[in-house]
Amino acid sequence: MIRISNIEDSLNFYCNGLGLTETRRQENEKGRYTLIFLAAPNDEKSEIELTYNWDGDDLGSGSRNFGHLAYRVENIYETCQRLKDMGVTINRPPRDGHMAFVRSPDNISIEILQEGNLEPKEPWVSMPNVGNW
Repeated sequence: MIRISNIEDSLNFYCNGLGLTETRRQENEKGRYTLIFLAAPNDEKSEIELTYNWDGDDLGSGSRNFGHLAYRVENIYETCQRLKDMGVTINRPPRDGHMAFVRSPDNISIEILQEGNLEPKEPWVSMPNVGNW
């Protein structure tokens, strides 16, 4: 479960950026929260649960909502480029063709892992780390 502060921003990041799809949504008026379940394409058995509290939630630096999430992708370079084009900072670029780190809109560290290995390539090889990851 990952706590989020803005449904639209979070779905843009997780769905449009990382390529997950929304599988279902539950709204609980009594508890005043929304649960949104996301899964990787063709793998709806493994879900990520996003929790949005209607009355707000002080998420601070991300430590209250999660440590970090690891997510495997088919092409790390395409995923990082798509996120970069969306304005997401690539905190740890995929210099080795295998691993990168970014932050979600709620400052959660997301580790992106390459399925298998890709050969290192520019501009990623020369990119420095930025911020914390």
